[in-house]
Amino acid sequence: MVKTGRNQPCPCGSGIKTKRCCGERRGPSEAAPARAFLAVQSREALQSLANSEREEFVAVFDEMLELPEHDLALVAPLPAIFTPELQRLARVMADAEEDEIESAMGAALPPFDTPLVRAHLARAVIAQRDAGRIAERVAAMALLNLGSRSLALLRSSLIQAVAVATGAIETPSGILVARR
Repeated sequence: MVKTGRNQPCPCGSGIKTKRCCGERRGPSEAAPARAFLAVQSREALQSLANSEREEFVAVFDEMLELPEHDLALVAPLPAIFTPELQRLARVMADAEEDEIESAMGAALPPFDTPLVRAHLARAVIAQRDAGRIAERVAAMALLNLGSRSLALLRSSLIQAVAVATGAIETPSGILVARR
C-alpha cells in the first residue's frame, strides 16, 4: 500500500491537500500543554508550601483529600457509560468490601491518570481558590499533588465521582443522583 504524500490530493476526495485535510496531525499533542500548565502551577505551589512544618504539611494534605467532597467541580469527569472497571469499583464501594477496593481502584484509575484530567482538576482548584472557597495552602497542596506522580487527590476525586454518580452519597448541595 502506497502512502499518500502530504502535498498530494487527500484520498477522501475533498480535493484538498492531505496535510490540510485528513493528513497526519503535527505539532504538540493535546497532553503537552496540560503537562506544561501542571508543571508551572506545581512549581508555584511548591514555593508557598516550602516552609511548612511537618504537622502543618500533613494537616493541609489531609484537608486537600477532602476537597472533592465540597464541590462537584473537583471530582473526576466520568464517561457517560461506565467501563467494566468503573462498574466494579462502584459495586465494591457499595458493598463496602475494603479488601477489594484497592484492587478495583487500581483497575479503574489509569484512564483518569492523564495530564488532561489532572489539568482539568487543577483549573477547578484554581477557580475555587480564586473564588475564596479553598484556602491558599490547601489549593497549593492540591496543585502540587496534581503536578506530581501522586495519585492521592486523583483517587479521592474518582471515589467521590463514582459515589455521587451511583447515588451512594449526596452531592455537596444535598442532591441525591439516581443510580446508574
